[in-house]
Amino acid sequence: FQQGALFEWMTVRENVSFGPDMKKMPRQDSMKIVDRLLEVVGLQDFKDKAVYELSGGMQQRVALARCLANEPDVILMDEPLGALDALTREKMQSLVLDLWKETGKTIILITHSVEEALLLGERLLVMAPRPGRIHKEYRLPFAEMGVGADLRAVKKHPDYAKTREEILAMIWEMEEEIMGRTEESA
Repeated sequence: FQQGALFEWMTVRENVSFGPDMKKMPRQDSMKIVDRLLEVVGLQDFKDKAVYELSGGMQQRVALARCLANEPDVILMDEPLGALDALTREKMQSLVLDLWKETGKTIILITHSVEEALLLGERLLVMAPRPGRIHKEYRLPFAEMGVGADLRAVKKHPDYAKTREEILAMIWEMEEEIMGRTEESA
């Protein structure tokens, strides 16, 4: 979710265990999963805190752990990092890459950030507006390069910059085309 959609009245541990608890998983098994995931997202020391006491980035990590506790085959992330400050966003991008590599889960990430799409995606689909359709598809190496690496170094790669500029130019052209049509038809 764009916001964590967490249960404010619950602790971090209770939020993460919500799915397994609803599935009537034995408490001992549920707590093993919760403890492991809180370790993965770096929140083991905050398990008894209420989520409203946490920063935005920490709340996003709780939401991610809660999602993973349900053991989904596919994870859909809709602008999950958009409301975060730049430093927290970069740390969360690294976390998403590491979790993707560690879990092997398919993650579908929807973002308006070209940089984030390039950095986190193996397959990037540029959507065209009105009507929404796939305009172009890219196969990218940057997510693999970013696992366990300094993401700023990946962003300095010449192919990253070239692809970024190509996509931005494409989007700009689509917007200009739409704006031109809008003015002509008005």
